[in-house]
Amino acid sequence: MSKAEEFLTKEQEQTLIEAIKKAEKDTSGEVRVHIEKTSDKPVMDRALDVFHDLKMHETALRNGVLLYVGTESKQFAIIGDEGIHNKVTDSFWNATKEIVITHFAKKEFTKGLELAILDVGQKLKTFFPYQSDDKNELSDEISKG
Repeated sequence: MSKAEEFLTKEQEQTLIEAIKKAEKDTSGEVRVHIEKTSDKPVMDRALDVFHDLKMHETALRNGVLLYVGTESKQFAIIGDEGIHNKVTDSFWNATKEIVITHFAKKEFTKGLELAILDVGQKLKTFFPYQSDDKNELSDEISKG
């Protein structure tokens, strides 16, 4: 089993999927989580590759958010699409990053990601409220590399 698969149990993965569904309930934004062992690239470059591989840049309002975790390399990145960046400052994600870093330091990986996902949902709700014709554009499953 790879480190990415060992990182979360099936139950923990389900907890994160439920958090994604809850976060997306009040926003038209889309949230994805990607977990892999490590990458030869700088973390933001790799997260951007994953963002495009998952076709997150193809949402109608360009409001997808990726939480990227490198388990072995102990790296984390959060990327929001251009629809979000056009509305917020660079510091928009700092509190979300802090949630993850604080919980990861205590080895509370699932809790850190769960709270970060819910935080992202709350933030997106402000700029991208749920629309009556909203549809889930991206899978809620955790992707693994």
